[in-house]
Amino acid sequence: MKPVITTKELTKRFGDFTAVDRINLEIMKGEVFGFLGPNGAGKSTTIRMLTTLTTPTEGTAVVDGFDVRTQADEVRRRIGLVAEKLILYPRLSGLENLKFFGELYGMSNAELVPRIDELLRMVHLENFKDLPTGGYSSGMRQRLNIIRGLLHDPDILFLDEPTALLDPQSVRFVRDLVKELNANGKTIILTTHIMEEADELSNTVGIIDHGKMVAVDETAFLKSQHHSETLEEVFLELTGRTLRDSASSRVPMRRTMGRA
Repeated sequence: MKPVITTKELTKRFGDFTAVDRINLEIMKGEVFGFLGPNGAGKSTTIRMLTTLTTPTEGTAVVDGFDVRTQADEVRRRIGLVAEKLILYPRLSGLENLKFFGELYGMSNAELVPRIDELLRMVHLENFKDLPTGGYSSGMRQRLNIIRGLLHDPDILFLDEPTALLDPQSVRFVRDLVKELNANGKTIILTTHIMEEADELSNTVGIIDHGKMVAVDETAFLKSQHHSETLEEVFLELTGRTLRDSASSRVPMRRTMGRA
């Protein structure tokens, strides 16, 4: 395997605060890379740099041969991003949402129609495609959110907390879907707080804490190295058991979307 993502001394600062501190990573083509860390550890900032949503302060990141800073458009063509926050319009139907996002990718109607049909069948939503997504269940919305990121058939897929707040049936479906996508050649970068999920799905795990990489290796080797039966034990040994509480005086305005 060859690296499809490489970072060298990748750093992001916000004023005096260093969110990501000179991390060096190689993510291999065709693997599921579990990117783990406590709240505020630097995971989201790293993903935002790799997906061109924020610019590095220092260092480099290359995704599928293209620099995230100087060749951002080329990077975006090769990646799919499934964010923890659902990116769907509740008043539009599933079909209308997918058409809208497909057009943003520059896809023609001739390309979109068969691709949407294929993806809807893959996640068993073909019978609900004409209903507004505001009426979808959480699991249905997440399945639609995942295939939204697959419309342009990217080689690299970033999945941010893909099973958060889902029921057990939806969790199992999404995990099996991740395995299927990986078996079909997709490189997947998975962020999750569910250690069991990371253990089940990941070939390799990277653990970040306080902006620094504290471990990167094959999942089985990490457990063996730390004499642990579970990835959770390894994670707690490396990052500690102290709670990572934080709060802000600013309360964001949120819109509830659909039923649970």
